[in-house]
Amino acid sequence: MKLRQPIITFMGHIDHGKTSLQDHIRQSSIAQTEAGKITQHIGSSNITLETIKNTCGKLLDTLKLKLTIPGLLFIDSPGHAAFTSLRKRGGNLADIAILVIDINEGIMTQTLECIDILRQYKTPFIIALNKIDLISGWQSNTKFLIQNIESQSDTIKKVLDTKLYELVGKLSELNLNAERFDRIEDYTKQIAIVPTSAKTGEGIPELLMVLTGLAQKFMEQSLNVNIEGNVKGTILEVKEDKGIGKTIDVIIYDGTLKKNDIIVIGTLSEPIITKVKTLLEPLPLEDIRDKKTKFRSVNKVSAAMGVKISAPDIDEVAAGMPLRSCNKNELEQVKKEIKKEVQEVIIETDKQGLVIKADSLGSLEALIKLLKEKNIPVKKASIGNISKKDISDASINYEKDPLNSAILGFNINLMLGVKVPKNVKVLTNNIIYKLIEDFENYKEKEKKRLEGKEIEFLVRPCKIQIMKGYVFRQNNPAVVGVDVLEGKIKVDTPLMKSDGNKITEIKSIQKDQKTVNEAEKNQQVAVSLPKVTVGRQINEGDILYSAVPEDDFRKLREFKKYLSQEEIEILKEISGIMRKKNPVWGI
Repeated sequence: MKLRQPIITFMGHIDHGKTSLQDHIRQSSIAQTEAGKITQHIGSSNITLETIKNTCGKLLDTLKLKLTIPGLLFIDSPGHAAFTSLRKRGGNLADIAILVIDINEGIMTQTLECIDILRQYKTPFIIALNKIDLISGWQSNTKFLIQNIESQSDTIKKVLDTKLYELVGKLSELNLNAERFDRIEDYTKQIAIVPTSAKTGEGIPELLMVLTGLAQKFMEQSLNVNIEGNVKGTILEVKEDKGIGKTIDVIIYDGTLKKNDIIVIGTLSEPIITKVKTLLEPLPLEDIRDKKTKFRSVNKVSAAMGVKISAPDIDEVAAGMPLRSCNKNELEQVKKEIKKEVQEVIIETDKQGLVIKADSLGSLEALIKLLKEKNIPVKKASIGNISKKDISDASINYEKDPLNSAILGFNINLMLGVKVPKNVKVLTNNIIYKLIEDFENYKEKEKKRLEGKEIEFLVRPCKIQIMKGYVFRQNNPAVVGVDVLEGKIKVDTPLMKSDGNKITEIKSIQKDQKTVNEAEKNQQVAVSLPKVTVGRQINEGDILYSAVPEDDFRKLREFKKYLSQEEIEILKEISGIMRKKNPVWGI
C-alpha cells in the first residue's frame, strides 16, 4: 500500500480566478492561453510537498501534524459543475475541491451548480474568496494574511468582513455552515473561507496550509492505494507530439501503470487494446496541458498522477475516454465495462431534439447535462467534427420542430466539403456557456420570425371607409375609393359591414394608378370589390371591417405582441360585432 497524492479540483464561476490561483502557485500562465482566458479543458499539475513547504513556511507549524502525503495533484476544470462529471473526475474524482468565488461578485449561478454537484458527491470543499486586491483601498503586502488584514484601515476591515459575512449568510440559506478559516471551530462541520488574491499571492499560503491539513488529518486512510493494482484513468487530451507521434495525456486515479502494460481505452465503437510504449511524467509544477511543459521518461507511475502515454493504435482515442490496465485473462470483462461506460454518454435516438458534437467525451457529457438542465432535448450526441450525416440528422427535425433543426458544436468545426442547408442552423463555439447562450438567442429570434411568418397568412384587423364622390365602377366588380382608417388592408382581405355580415373581399388595390398589394392607415386607394353593387350592398360613406375568421381571431390574440395597439383595438371592435350574433365567438 502507498499513500497517494490527494486530488484537488478547482471549481467555480467563469472568470473568478481558478486557473490564476494555480498559476500563482506554479509560477505559470496557463490562464492567458485559454480561449477567452476561460478554462476549456481539464489540466493537471503535480504540486510537490517541497513547494507546499516553501509557500507556507512557518504556517505549517501551526498544524502540528507530521506531513506524510507526497504532495497535491491539482485538477483544473472549467467553471461549470457539469465538467466535473467526467468518468470518475471532478466531484467524483476529487478528494477535496477548492470553490473559487470572486469577493466582489459573490455567489453566481454556476457557483450554485458547483455546490450542488459537490453535495451530490459528498465532496468536502474549501472556499477561496478571491480578488481581495480589488477591494477599493486595499493595501497589499507580503505579510501572512491575518497580519495583512490587521494592517488594513478600519474601513477596509469592515468592507472585508461585510463581504465575507454576506457570503456566510447566503451559504447559510443553502444550509451550509461556513466561516473564515482562522475562526473555524470544527473543520468536519464548517466550510473554511480563505480570502485570496491570485494577482498578489495573498492568502495562497493559508489556502495551501488548510488544504494540506485537511488532507493529512481527515483523509489519510482513503488516500491509501494498492500500488500493485491495475490502473484506472481518464484521457485528458490526445496530442501529436514532435518526435514521438500521437500521445495521450491521462489522469491516473488508481493503481500503478508500467511500460509494456496492456491498456484498454474507450472509443466511439469498440474499445482499443494496446500496450504502453513510453511513459512521460511532467516535471513538478508543470501543467500537463501546457505546450511548454517539460517531461521525464519513467518506467512506472502510480496514482494519483497526470502522465503522457505513447502507445500504438491510438488514432481513434478521444479526450474524456476511460482507460484501464489489465492482464490477458481480464481483457473481455474490462472491454465490456468500458464499452458500457462510453455508451452512457453517447446518445443516438430517433426522438426529436438537437444534434450536438464536441471534441471530447467529457465536453459532450457537460454539454448534455447543461442542455438537460435547461430542458433542451438532445437527439444525437457524439464526438468529432460535423459531418454530412449530422446535417442530415438535424434537417429531419425541420418539418416537426424547426426550432430544434440545429447542430451545436463545442470546440469543433465542419468537415471539409460539408454544406449547411437553409433549414439547419449550425452554431459552434470554444466557450461552452456562450455556445448555449448563442443557441437560446437564436431560438428566441427564430421563434419570433416563425410566429411573425405565421401571422402573415392570417386576416389582419382593419377598418376602411368608402369615400364619397369616388365611385369608379358600380359592379362586376365595384371599384371605389377608400380611406384606410385603422390597420392595414391587403389583397384578398374579406370585408364585412358593421352588422357582422361578410359581403365581399378586396380583389385588387391601386395607389396613384399603380397596382399594390397593401395599403396602410391614412392612405387613400382604389379597391375592386366583387359580388357587390354600389347603391345596394354598399354605399358611399359606409364603414367596412375585415371579416376576421374565428380561428384567425384566436391566433391573432395569441400573437398579439406582433399587432399594433390600433390593430388590437379594432380586433376588440370586430369581436364585439361578432358577439352580438354569437356570444361565445372567438372564445
